[in-house]
Amino acid sequence: MKIEDIIQTKKELPLSRKVIINLLYTENWISDRISSELKIYDISIQQFNVLRILKGQGGKPANLSTIQERMVSKMSNTTRLVDKLIKKDLVKRIICVTNRRKVEITITEEGNTFLDKVSPVINNFEKKITSHLSEEELNILNNLLNKLRS
Repeated sequence: MKIEDIIQTKKELPLSRKVIINLLYTENWISDRISSELKIYDISIQQFNVLRILKGQGGKPANLSTIQERMVSKMSNTTRLVDKLIKKDLVKRIICVTNRRKVEITITEEGNTFLDKVSPVINNFEKKITSHLSEEELNILNNLLNKLRS
């Protein structure tokens, strides 16, 4: 469906505006669907992102600023996200004994087990969402999005 039909406009939009609206609409569309998939696991997209970041550390701890830099959504309150994950026993916070201002976050065994269970579900869902595009089209789209941000 064309973006003009979705937003129900009859007037011709400038191409640049049409692209921006389409990108924003598509981002929300994808987020809503991924959120629905994660809802049954009682975790948000941002919390899932933090777990993936920590797992990608390969067992090494990360500080809050490292997590924030790597977040897909920079608007997230990283401290609040980590606190929620701590309550779920998926991550732990370690305060450095020599420098109490230094706080490191690591994924727990429960967090790794959780990711091992949920990641394949999300990977399959991502494939389902993009299944209407060929591998070549996905590469082109990815390159165009990278180019747009440069």
